[in-house]
Amino acid sequence: MSNNKLTVKERKNMFRRWIFSAGLGYNYESQQAPSVAFSMRKALRKIYSNDDEYIDAMDNHYKYFNVTPQMGNIILGATLAMEEKDGIEAKDAVQSLKTSLMGPLSGVGDSVFWILIPTIMGSIAATIASQGQPWGIFLWIAVAVAYDIFRWKQLEFAYKEGVNLINNMQSTLTALIDAASVLGVFMMGAL
Repeated sequence: MSNNKLTVKERKNMFRRWIFSAGLGYNYESQQAPSVAFSMRKALRKIYSNDDEYIDAMDNHYKYFNVTPQMGNIILGATLAMEEKDGIEAKDAVQSLKTSLMGPLSGVGDSVFWILIPTIMGSIAATIASQGQPWGIFLWIAVAVAYDIFRWKQLEFAYKEGVNLINNMQSTLTALIDAASVLGVFMMGAL
């Protein structure tokens, strides 16, 4: 059981590290695991003052991880809450949570963040810019900023809700995945 509660500053540090490393710390063996370990390093150090527990937790986060980067904050926030609450005893539960959420959240994230929003907003911004209006690029920048604000809210929500998030959202997540799949197919047909 950990008595070291993470502050907002430490969670923001983890969030910034995840945003800037999600695509950079990629390898073919463990996919985004280096980015997860890098982003959670300081938070885990605060949670685990014992070196052996810290190393064990870092090893646990260096296992296979692959999710749409915009949706990874939900998983990382919930795992931080679990580790903060239960300490190293939550090691297997943390890995199970990560493994079970990667696929569903990637399905939603890929459809929304890689297909739907860039297609719609990109075509609007490109049309505006092609007409000689410079604010087309600012529209695209505003979308990028909105992504980051949304990602921060995800992390905070998942951190505060912790494991309850998964139990409460199980049926909602299934419906959301089905809706995103239909929307993705619709968008690909429209393209």
